Amino acid sequence: MKYVDFRKYTDENGAMPVYLFEGEEAYFREKGEALLKSRFLQEPTLDYISLDGNSLKGEGIKALADAVNCFPFVSTKRVVRVTEFYPTEKDYESYLKPLFENPSPDGLLMIVNAAKPKTSQAALAKKPNVTYIDCGRSDEETIKKWIYGTCKREGVYADGVTCGKLAEYCVLDMARIAKETEKLLCYCAAQGVTRLTDEIVDTLVYPDSEYKIYELANALSRKNYSAFMKIVNELSTKGFNEISLLSSLASYFKGLYEASVTHGSDREVAAALGIKEYAAKKNREQAAKFEKGELLRLYDGVYGAISAIKCGKLTPQSALKTVTAKLFFGK
Repeated sequence: MKYVDFRKYTDENGAMPVYLFEGEEAYFREKGEALLKSRFLQEPTLDYISLDGNSLKGEGIKALADAVNCFPFVSTKRVVRVTEFYPTEKDYESYLKPLFENPSPDGLLMIVNAAKPKTSQAALAKKPNVTYIDCGRSDEETIKKWIYGTCKREGVYADGVTCGKLAEYCVLDMARIAKETEKLLCYCAAQGVTRLTDEIVDTLVYPDSEYKIYELANALSRKNYSAFMKIVNELSTKGFNEISLLSSLASYFKGLYEASVTHGSDREVAAALGIKEYAAKKNREQAAKFEKGELLRLYDGVYGAISAIKCGKLTPQSALKTVTAKLFFGK
């Protein structure tokens, strides 16, 4: 299941014998652990143990099984956490099979892995009595669902458009989204507001620099000079000098061009370019707004200005002005 469905699942099903949190999104893994500990662990000193999976090899895996099979002293469950645990199929058959097939009614095992198992390693997600929680990078819809659910639990309504705006402002970075959502909910509580609106998000959440560069390119695709300069001036007050702005634009146009000429699905393009699937989707959508050949011209113009700065032909200030003139009025 996706992490966003995990809380509801736990509410409905109570404690399960084995939980596998798997995926690169540390925020989901940490929150999943915290939820289980808050529900089923009353005395961490006596009823909780954490093990490093890298140190559990061969006979050492018995220590894990023994820990799970111990009776809890005070808590509802004896909670055992093991991180980065990737046993082989042989290890599973030799030491873990009884633990999974006939789990202790008093034990709760949390396996917390950042990566998926390799071919030579046991597929723990498919083993008996394992509750699998996908903690991988989430798509836009999943994150919007998380924002909506988090707000709803606090008595605040947020529609899909507003949730999407918050997700985009944070470029789907779950750690930042969680912090910004918490800040927004604190504001709503202090103001007695029960609906999160676009206006509140715009007031309290500053868009990530990546998103501002996205807006900058959008203004360029629309040939909206005033919007372009407004964003440039705004970025300059947030720590962006002329060189960092030009470098970001060059990198962005390069990414748009590569996405526009790479064939395949969004997932395939992301894998080929080494970027997130969401970034590939957005890059392809934005690239489609430019005329054929325009992206390469834009990239060459910005890159040429950066080279001129390095050679001493232009100052950073004059380079940005020259690039702006070429982007909007040059051919």
